[in-house]
Amino acid sequence: MTDTRLCIRLDLANGDRIGPGKIAVLEAIRNTGSISEAARHLGMSYRRAWMLVDQINETLREPAVSTRQGGQHGGPWTVLTPAGEQVIKLYHTIEEHTRASARQEFRAIDKLIRQSKRARS
Repeated sequence: MTDTRLCIRLDLANGDRIGPGKIAVLEAIRNTGSISEAARHLGMSYRRAWMLVDQINETLREPAVSTRQGGQHGGPWTVLTPAGEQVIKLYHTIEEHTRASARQEFRAIDKLIRQSKRARS
């Protein structure tokens, strides 16, 4: 297996973008139920996480994230909508198809690159 990784950013027809950062925030919200917990989990500020959520909600026809009252201590409770779940699934499917179709090219690139400094010592 190759050590070379793939990082995909989708440049959408409307000028917006969906990439690993937005997908990571959506996944962290799904796992934590909170934008602030998702931000902490990812090591980013709440403001940054909120901006990414706002951007993706504005990008999609339907919001990816919904906030409702009634969470822990009566505060907001954050959930992914079906659109949010679908965008995560589609993004990962694109990654998987790309990795599978470029497997030989990844191996060829790995043969061209230098060993990491740790491996040489």
